[in-house]
Amino acid sequence: MELLESGDPKSQLLKKAAMQRGALEEEAKLISDRTQKVIVNALVIGGALAATYFLVRQFSGSKKKSKSKPGRIKLVSSREADDDAEEVTEVKVPGVVAQIGTALASQATVFLLTLAKEKLAEYMESQAQKKTENK
Repeated sequence: MELLESGDPKSQLLKKAAMQRGALEEEAKLISDRTQKVIVNALVIGGALAATYFLVRQFSGSKKKSKSKPGRIKLVSSREADDDAEEVTEVKVPGVVAQIGTALASQATVFLLTLAKEKLAEYMESQAQKKTENK
């Protein structure tokens, strides 16, 4: 202890080293906290996107499409076709209802992402307040 209380250069260097160590530990903790916030934010947004995707898929009522490509000739078995051995598939153009559904789905996605962002910001503020109260 006498070494730290004396005025020689070695004790001053030890004090500076201790201060620098403390500063580096604080900086590492800040970087760790920021990284944790970014990761939580990314996970919440990713979860919101996944939930929105599944909700849109459920409400849109999409059905499995046939493997044939539009505009191609499709061979049909003899049981399915009476006189013709080949059948041309039709190209379907999305109707007004489908376009409205797509627009609603995109608006719902934006709304849910905004809501998730606000909830995440509230959560992060409450966690920051808890940390400051505990210190």
